[in-house]
Amino acid sequence: MIILFISVIVFNLIAFYTNKRMSANQILHIWVFTIAFQLIFDTFIDLKYEGYWYFTKGIDWIGFPAYTILIPPVNMIYINWFPYRSSLVKKIIYIIIWEIMLLIYETISRLPEPWGYFHYGWWLLWYSLIINPFLLCSLLLYYKWILKLERRACER
Repeated sequence: MIILFISVIVFNLIAFYTNKRMSANQILHIWVFTIAFQLIFDTFIDLKYEGYWYFTKGIDWIGFPAYTILIPPVNMIYINWFPYRSSLVKKIIYIIIWEIMLLIYETISRLPEPWGYFHYGWWLLWYSLIINPFLLCSLLLYYKWILKLERRACER
């Protein structure tokens, strides 16, 4: 639990103080997209199939910050620092670095309480290794879609 609360504070401070790219509208889109995507995914993996869970199995209020204010600022940081105008190699290296950081964080979050808050059922770190790049790329595609919609709205 300690790691969760420290992470929420640190990630949000970094996300909002280093934001140089995203407008309030884009932040709102990413925030809502992240929460919706995470809740849909976790509904099945966490609640239905008990692959992993936060704090305790099932729905509980103590897990609310993990569902709502932990991952959105991380996604903001990822988008803000992404090397959009760099070569494909640099983009791939950036995603690999993020993959490593995400896996390290997931491992740390599994520490025993009171430090950790994340628990595995049948889930393995290898599954995250495989899924994370798709999630990161999906986030980038969604962000680019937001930018395209904003450009169209400004043209009218």
